Formats: sequence, structure tokens, C-alpha cells
Amino acid sequence: MRAARRRLLGVAALAGAIGAGLGIHLLAPDAAWSDVAGDALYAVAAYLVVVALAPRWAPVAAAAVVGTWCVAVELFQLTGLPLRAGTAFPPAMLILGTVFDVRDLVVYVVAVALAAGLDALGRRAASDAGTLPRETP
Repeated sequence: MRAARRRLLGVAALAGAIGAGLGIHLLAPDAAWSDVAGDALYAVAAYLVVVALAPRWAPVAAAAVVGTWCVAVELFQLTGLPLRAGTAFPPAMLILGTVFDVRDLVVYVVAVALAAGLDALGRRAASDAGTLPRETP
């Protein structure tokens, strides 16, 4: 898959992930399922940001960066600073979260692995399609 095409697909998917995440944040009840869905969409959105910024990176490299980011943000919540930042400026909660939850770490790992797996499958399919002979009229 060409870098420009992967970047474009990444940006389009990112818009969808952000829209879905904001929809859950604003419209869904505060429940375990909505928390898990929001965490998964956060991790997927982070993965798509990396794809958009570095479309030539292999999915495993993007997943490593995003997994590290998600774990770092979750561990940062142990300091209490994200909660204070979110209290002062509520949109900060969407990026930094508020309080540590070990379940979030599991959701991040699973979501990033799924995003990278789907990305790898898409890249393989595009590569395979490029190797097929062209049909002649």
C-alpha cells in the first residue's frame, strides 16, 4: 500500500474513531461498557494518528509506539496530575484521562493489537492485489 493512500485511510478512519469516541463520551451512560469502548477507541485513535504521521512504518512499529503511549498515559494518572488538569480544563480528560484503572491497560493492549492486525491484513491485501496481473479488455 502506498504511503499516501495509507495516510489518507488512516486520517479517514481517525475521523470515524474520534466521532465514535465523542459520541460515546457525550451520549452513552456512565457504565463499564462505555468506559471500555471509550478506552478502545482512544487506543485505536492513537494508532491511527501514528499511521497518519508515519504511513511507512510497519504495523508492529506503530503498535509499539502507541502501546507505550497508552501505558505511559495510564501510569501518569497515578500522579493525580491528569485529574487536576481535567478539573481545570475538562477537555484534557479526553487525552490524559483522570484516574488509574488496570482494566484500561488490558483494553489498550487488546485494541492496539487488533488495530495493528487489521492494518497488517490491509497492507497484505493491498500488496497481494498489486502483484496480480492486470486484466486485459
